[in-house]
Amino acid sequence: MSYLAPGTPENVALAQHVNGRLRAEARISNARAFLFRAIGLGVFVGLAGAGLGAAFYGYATMNEVGNASDKLARALTQALETTTLKTSGEVKLTDTTLKIEGGVPAAKGRPDVSSLTGNQGKTEAPASAAAAVRTSFTVFKTVPYLDGSIVTGWNFKGDEQKPEKQYCYVTRPQSFGDGATSNQTTVAIDGELLPQPARSEINFTVIARSCVWFDPSKL
Repeated sequence: MSYLAPGTPENVALAQHVNGRLRAEARISNARAFLFRAIGLGVFVGLAGAGLGAAFYGYATMNEVGNASDKLARALTQALETTTLKTSGEVKLTDTTLKIEGGVPAAKGRPDVSSLTGNQGKTEAPASAAAAVRTSFTVFKTVPYLDGSIVTGWNFKGDEQKPEKQYCYVTRPQSFGDGATSNQTTVAIDGELLPQPARSEINFTVIARSCVWFDPSKL
């Protein structure tokens, strides 16, 4: 119960004071709410940025590791599939010397095995002191292919009538730094096509059609 009459200066001053306090408290509440909303938005933006940064970093890391592993796998595959065979030596036949470089010349498709192996293993030393001599050689069949060639090798042991092993590979020139070398890729062994690598630029099936396998009927 108020002892002051309505409209008196005291009531007016009291009302103004109460209204001012309520407005001040409302501004404080609004400021506090804005502060909380700003803090929440800042935390959200920070977490989103950290998440995006982590995602991009993970993607970049995985992409780099994937490229490195692909390069390593491709290098290992080429190293395992690439073979280089060179034949160089001397076969002594009585008083003459037959030099073999890069393969044995064949008059009718294959060399005369008996002429190469007839006098091998003969020595003036006692039989117990003489080491066994084994003659083996490789005959190469070459077919031109683009800027390289398709080569089929026949490996013969001693006086066998057919090769012990056959292999077919494609060789093409390749630039390496300031120089040039050749890249060889084996596509088939003993007539069997090797698995096609996933990232190989060479079609093994097409290359294998030009391989020259040993055929006694064509000799």
